[in-house]
Parts: sequence; structure tokens; C-alpha cells
Amino acid sequence: MQTSPDRHEYPAHWEADVVLRDGGTARIRPITVDDADRLVSFYEQVSDESKYYRFFAPYPRLSAKDVHRFTHHDFVDRVGLAATVGGEFIATVRYDRIGADGTPASAPADEAEVAFLVQDAHQGRGVASALLEHIGAVARERGIRRFAAEVLPANNKMIKVFTDAGYTQKRSFEDGVVRLEFDLEPTDRSLAVQYAREHRAEARSVQRLLAPGSVAVIGAGRTPGGVGRSVLGNIRDAGYSGRLYAVNKALPDGQKELDGVPAHRSVRDIDGPVDLAVVAVPAEHVTEVVTECGEHGVQGLVVVSAGYAESGPEGRERQRALVRHARTYGMRIIGPNAFGIINTSPRVRLNASLAPEVPRPGRIGLFAQSGAIGIALLSRLHRRGGGVTGVTGVSTFVSSGNRADVSGNDVLQYWYEDPDTDVVLMYLESIGNPRKFTRLARRTAAAKPLVVVQGARHGAAPQGHAVRATRLPHATVSALLRQAGVIRVDTITELVDAGLLLARQPLPAGPRVAILGNSESLGLLTYDACLAEGLRPHPPQDLTTAASAADFHAALSRALADDRCDAVVVTAIPAVGEGSVGDAALAQALRSASAAAPGKPVLVVHVELGGLAEALSAAASTAPQTGSDNPPRNAPGPAPAAERLPDTEAPEGAHLIPAYPAAERAVRALGQAVAYAQWRRDAAEPGKVPEYEDINERGAAALIDGLLARGQGLTLGTDETCDLLAHYGVQVHRALPAPTPDAAAEADLGYPVALKATAPHLRHRADLGGVRLDLADEEQLRRSYAELTELFGTPEELRPVVQRMAPRGVDVVVRAVIDPAAGAVLSFGLAGAASQLLGDTAHRLIPVTDREANSLVRSIRTAPLLFGWRGSAPADTRALEELLLRVSRLVDDHPEVVAVTLEPVVVASHGLSVLGASVRLAHPPARDDLGPRTLPAY
Repeated sequence: MQTSPDRHEYPAHWEADVVLRDGGTARIRPITVDDADRLVSFYEQVSDESKYYRFFAPYPRLSAKDVHRFTHHDFVDRVGLAATVGGEFIATVRYDRIGADGTPASAPADEAEVAFLVQDAHQGRGVASALLEHIGAVARERGIRRFAAEVLPANNKMIKVFTDAGYTQKRSFEDGVVRLEFDLEPTDRSLAVQYAREHRAEARSVQRLLAPGSVAVIGAGRTPGGVGRSVLGNIRDAGYSGRLYAVNKALPDGQKELDGVPAHRSVRDIDGPVDLAVVAVPAEHVTEVVTECGEHGVQGLVVVSAGYAESGPEGRERQRALVRHARTYGMRIIGPNAFGIINTSPRVRLNASLAPEVPRPGRIGLFAQSGAIGIALLSRLHRRGGGVTGVTGVSTFVSSGNRADVSGNDVLQYWYEDPDTDVVLMYLESIGNPRKFTRLARRTAAAKPLVVVQGARHGAAPQGHAVRATRLPHATVSALLRQAGVIRVDTITELVDAGLLLARQPLPAGPRVAILGNSESLGLLTYDACLAEGLRPHPPQDLTTAASAADFHAALSRALADDRCDAVVVTAIPAVGEGSVGDAALAQALRSASAAAPGKPVLVVHVELGGLAEALSAAASTAPQTGSDNPPRNAPGPAPAAERLPDTEAPEGAHLIPAYPAAERAVRALGQAVAYAQWRRDAAEPGKVPEYEDINERGAAALIDGLLARGQGLTLGTDETCDLLAHYGVQVHRALPAPTPDAAAEADLGYPVALKATAPHLRHRADLGGVRLDLADEEQLRRSYAELTELFGTPEELRPVVQRMAPRGVDVVVRAVIDPAAGAVLSFGLAGAASQLLGDTAHRLIPVTDREANSLVRSIRTAPLLFGWRGSAPADTRALEELLLRVSRLVDDHPEVVAVTLEPVVVASHGLSVLGASVRLAHPPARDDLGPRTLPAY
């Protein structure tokens, strides 16, 4: 590392791993004096044309002076970064600070010249774009606000790097050179470009793992059994379409095959490329395997080996070393301690997992951090019996284990535009980057349903997961996920229930539900369940137990044709006797009626009907048909009688009808689909963040800067709080201290007034008696003062204040907080102990739009109190929504405002009054979503 020439220590925080356009990774780090040999070697591998574009003249080699200049930096006015793979340079970028005359300068000069050089073999991988993001962030940190670059007109690739970055820029042409100048302040367009590049790169990195052209299983044992040998057999038995190799360094000389698969002692011995390596060797040997894979050019790893972070501190350090080592070679990792991956596409047919059977091909993408839960989910989707029935299958499956590298965020990037996936189901035990997850989830949910169940909701994340802590309770995180369009469920049963409905049926246009069936009691249960889920059911139609298949067909057809109906739940119980409807006939009747009106979802609640669910799902789907002469190689054995498919076929292209064993499960899935469909409609018109002419953003910024100059963080006093909020149009009713009865009487507020104890144990607790309201004159004020001190203690203990009375109304609480992991969150609820005990608080991510403020007010369970409950006067919810929007703007405009509490806010029939307020300031936490693209640090 550099020493004497440097004005700053080596900036280790500039080091980062990035995913490139082709899905590979590279490491970006500062260039130091120790890199002289690497720089010379790198330059020798650059073509003469690229050298000419960099130096505007033939420049075959670097002189000793050049090498010194390009490796000695002060990390302030002169900075160089390199992108490395395998420890060697593949690209460099540097900036030199310049003054107005273009000569070298120091601060306060805020402009710098920037120049790139990328090895020809790595051009087109997005290396220069990634370096530009990182050198731009470094420059902003060092007080540089603008870059200038001179480029030859023929160097179209580099001109495109600059122009596509999305920054505000100017272009000029002089002396045969194109001069580009651009501001480094992030813009909406530059962030959009950054997110788009991040999406393409991360999606591609997952695609390389899920659709490899060749796979090597490293650690396939010589004798049957064991993890590696099992994975090898599973890949082979699934009919993998690519090249498969077995690797075991203990193989005897001369052994060329293992279970019919070409076998080698090392991946280095394989003649040809290996895209994916499944690593199943003991943890102490994984480092050696990773080195061999990296040197052979393997693109990605699935590490099923255990003994990492899940085993304790030593294993956690071993896991960090594994990730760092793999990224050195540009490889991404699923795992360690992973269950594996599956891709059912006929173009791939990959089962690189411990699952002995391949799930049926289908349209559901499945992600599980836990191998055990992954097994349970695959089993439930595979079976046609056991509760949720049917044959909807899986497109791809990823079980990430310790999630050291590839995470749910990466897989979401892939599934977003995967044409083979219509519905995404995720089991998460931790969310490493909630801010990014909600951003990706919102985008994904706008295109296809995303259903999530979260484990470890009431405790710490699993030991193997290294995630940032969030101070937000689970209920708040769940609310924020729902705001992003995520369908949040509580159990894996609900996860499958919702997934099957969403994969098989269209989204409902509204909450109106028709109920029909041959059991009055089951219909009534369904009706009650609909009401409990907030749906609007029609009275159940009882077809009686004598109903025939034709009766069901006619009733369902009428319900689907009714414009007052958005969805239909069919209830069915087994009938006994001559002429009773059979499973196959009933299934055919329901499917044909549904196919005639495909725009509305249909669900079936069945009770012990052995073959009905299977018959409903027997459309041209992924299920093997009974009697097939050529069953799939990995098809399960004969199903129990209750699970066998009747000899029936669905119309071509018909929706599969999901069947449920209980009314509550069917209706809960339908309620989730209704809520998601409404979110999709709302997301199409997302609202806007309004502008208010009376907001003084500059004045607030100046006040905040002055206050923060006192220290790192502080809670503002009453006057400072009132002044800051006033800049955003929020007026606070000031409360004057009343240390004595005389001081209370001398408060020049006018009557009536309120007398309040502000001691922590009495503050905002009117139910404890520490508040006296509507005091009409001085006599009542003094009497109330005496009562409070007699009941609760001395004035020093009570900290009494006197405040002008506000118009009567509904007391509410408004809060905003910046969570280091989730971001800025706005919360709203009614004031009082009852709301706190019930947890009746709603949340939205900041910035809040006008539509979100409207829904926020209406989303708490006690909202009817604001809208004239039991004959009371309706509160001024328009004024309340405006207050929420103003607080949102304050926190969004000034991230130094890390906490705001307005309590209580009295919302009257006309207007509102803020009676209490507190604000906390601090230097804002770093926002990783605004900086350059990086992988999580290890």
C-alpha cells in the first residue's frame, strides 16, 4: 500500500464487487504503488487501437514515468481505480482534479478529467459503465461535482459509455476531439440507467446458473450414497440436456466413468468449458476446489457443502473467505449449505439438487432459503392429494442455503422477465436489503404475482445469514411489503394455496363472490369466510345433494354471466345413491362452464372427493396422464386411489380450477387475489407527491445544518422543533412550561386552556388523569394545578405545561423514522393505549403519494372513528392527508431528519391541531441504493 506520497490513507471502503453485463463478477479497488507490475502486464494486453484511443497517438508501452504516475495517487485530487478478475487488471479509470484553466488543481476546484482503458477481451461486458459509477461516487465524496472527458470521435464505445450514463451533460467539438462535460449529481435518469443495468447484470448472472451448458459435480463419491453422488444421479436421471461430468480427486487411475457419466480427478482435466460446478466436498477442501474452478473458467458454483456460518463464528469466517475467493475469479455462488437448484424447462432439464424427483414443469418460480422448507414446498406442489391438489408445476427452483452471495433479490431480477414464470413463491428467513427488495418486489408485482412467507418473524435471522438489523417490527415490514404489491402469507400452506389460484385463474375484478354448491352448510361456511376476509359474498345458492353435473354447469354458467359477480366459489360434497354425480362428470361440467367465461376466477371447495381435484386439474398440463405408455423417467409410483386422475380431459387452453379441502383456505386465497388485483389497478395510476408553495426547503436546510453543527445527533427543543416544522407548513400549538401555579396563570394564551403533565410516565396518557381540559378561567386553572400536584407529586416531577385548547376531534399520531435497512417509513394511527395494545398502526414508505396518504388514513381498523362512526361528526381527513404528505416531504427532502413524532394531533370537523411534536436530527445513514452498484461486502 502507499505511504509517504499519499495525503490520505488507503480508502478500503472504495473496494467493491460488481456484477457485469454478462453475469460474471469483477472486483473494483483503488490502484496503489504495489500494482506497477499488474499495470504493465495489463497494458501489454491492450490492442494498439485501444491505446491510440486512450492517448490520441501511438503508445506501444508505458514508460517508467507513466507507471509511476498511474500508480501513485493521493486519493483526493488524483485517484485511479482498477477492475480485476483473478487478481489481474481488466480495466482502469482515473481522474485528475483540474482548475478553470484545465491545469492540475486542488480543492475547492470541483472539476476533474476522467479517462478509461479497458482490455479488448473484456470490452462489451459493461466494465467501463461500472467503473464510471464508482469513480463518480469517489469524486463526489472528494468534493468533485463535474467530470470532463476528451474522446476521439471514432471512439464510439467510450462516447456511448458517457452519454448513456444518464447524467446532465454538455458536448463540444474542438481540434478534432469531442469534449464531454457532465454533472455527477445523480438524476432520475442516471438512477434509472443504473437500476436497468443492475437488473440486466443480476438477471444474467442467475440465468447462467440456472441454464448452464455443462455441469461438473465435484465430490461425487466412488460408492453409492453421499451428497455428491446423489446430486450426480439426480442430474443424470432428470435428463439434463447439457454435458455432465463427475469429479473426484480420489478416483483411481484409469477410471473414466461414474454411473455412466464421464469422470475426472480434477475439473482442470475436463476437456472443454464448465459453466456450473456443484461442490459437495468437505468445507476444508472447498477453497482448493474453488481455485481449480476459477482457473478453468467455471462461471458459477452451487455449494451444497455445510460447515459454514450456520456452524458458528469459525464457519462464518470460512464463508466470508469462500465468497471473496469465488468473486476473485468472477464466479457467483448459490449457498453454501444449499439444497440446490432445478430448472424444468425442456431446453435444460436440470435437477442439481438433493430432491430425488423433479417437480412437474409449470409456471411457478420457487425460492426457499431453507432446504427443509424447499422440500416441503416441492412436495406439496408435486402431490395431487394431501389438501391442496392439482398439477400446477414449477419453472425453476432455487434453495439458497446460507445466501452468502446469490439472494432472493438476484432471483427476482431473473424471474421478472423470465417468460417461463408467471407466479413467484418465496420462503424467506431474512431480507438482507429490504430497501432493494421492496423496489424489486414492486416492479415484479406489477407484472406477475409475488407471494412471500417469512420465517423467523419473531426472532433473529438464522445463524448462517449475515444481514443488517432493522429496528422495525415484523408487522411494519409486512405492511411495507404489502405496499410494494407483495402478497404476504403466514404459512407455507397459504403460500401454496395462493400460488395455485394465481397460477391457474385470472385475477378477480372486484370483491363480489357468488357461492353455489350441493351443501347448504358448506355454502354458509364459505359465506362467513368471505365476510371475514372483507369480501362481498352473495347469498349461497343451494343446488341440493341431488344436483347433477348439468345442474352444476348451469348454475356456474349463470353466476359467471352475472355482471354483479367477480368470482365464484363452488362447494361440493360427495353424494351417495343412484344417479349421484361422479367426480369426472362434475369436473368436466365445471371446466366447460368456466372455459365459456374465462375472465372470472373459479375455485372449488371439496370434501373428501377422491378424484375431483385431479379431474379439475387434468387439462393439457404438466401431469402425466394415467395409462401413458411413456411415463417420464423420474415419474413417481402409482398414486393412492384418492389421487388418481379420472379418465377425462379438459378443453384445450382451459384454466385449471384449483380445489381446496376447506372453505377458509379457498376464501383466504381468493381474498389475497382480490387485494392483489386491486393493488395492480392502483399501481397503474400511482398518484403523485404534491408540491406545496409554502414549503421553504432552503430555510429548513439552513436550520438543520446550523443545528447539526452542534454535534452528531440531537433531539430538538420545543422552539427549534416548531421552527423546523413551520418551514413545511406544520404549525404546532406551543405549550408553555408551568413550574408554578403563578407561571401557569401568567401564560398569555387566552381561555379556555389545558393543563398537562409531561413527565414520561404521564405524557400522552390522558387515561391516567394527568390532563385537565377546558379550563375556562384562572380559578379553574389554579384548582386543577393543585389537584395534579396533590395526586401525582411535585411540579418538578410532573413537568406541567399549559396550552391553548384546540377544537374537539379525533386524536391521532403521526410518526416518521429512517430505518438503516428499510429506509424512511411514515406511520399513522389513532392516539391512545387501546390502539397501541392492538398494534393498530399503518405504514408507508417515504416519499408518500397523495393516493398512498389517502389509503394510509383508511387502512387502520379504527378508521371508522374518522368518518362519523355512530353519528359522530366526520373528521377533516383532507387536512390529515395533507399533514401526512408534508411530514413525508420533510423527511424525504432532508434525510438528516431521522425521526419525527406528532402526538397528539387533534383532527376536528374542519382543520386539525398539532398539540405535541418532537424531531431528532442526525447525519443520515449511507444509502446503498443511491451509490454505485455493488454486491454485499464480505
